[in-house]
Amino acid sequence: MTTVRGRHRIGKRFRFEASHFLTGLAPGHQCARMHGHSYEVEFILTAQELDGPGFVTDFGDLGPVKAYIDTTLDHRVLNEVLPIVPTSENLAEYLAGWFIDNVESAIPGQLSAVRVSETPTSMAEFEVAR
Repeated sequence: MTTVRGRHRIGKRFRFEASHFLTGLAPGHQCARMHGHSYEVEFILTAQELDGPGFVTDFGDLGPVKAYIDTTLDHRVLNEVLPIVPTSENLAEYLAGWFIDNVESAIPGQLSAVRVSETPTSMAEFEVAR
């Protein structure tokens, strides 16, 4: 069998409901008003070699991500609980940093990117530079 070189990639999606507003926008801009979204956040992990029975990371090892989202972001006003302006772009970068600080050292995979969607048709992605 031919040896193929590359990286394995997995993704795990989490959902939460939250509201936010954005400052510094033109008068009348819809995002300047308090409004809510059904957010979907996807964490993308990679590995050159698989761990254990053939995992990048066991999906069960991502439980701390769900716990953080449920206790910190779900049904909250993001402006009140985050130290960033809560755009999708900033939220993706913030969650990447949180993941690296709080989860990555305990799992075999490595974070590659975080995607944040506010609607089913729009998303922002933060790609981790290594």
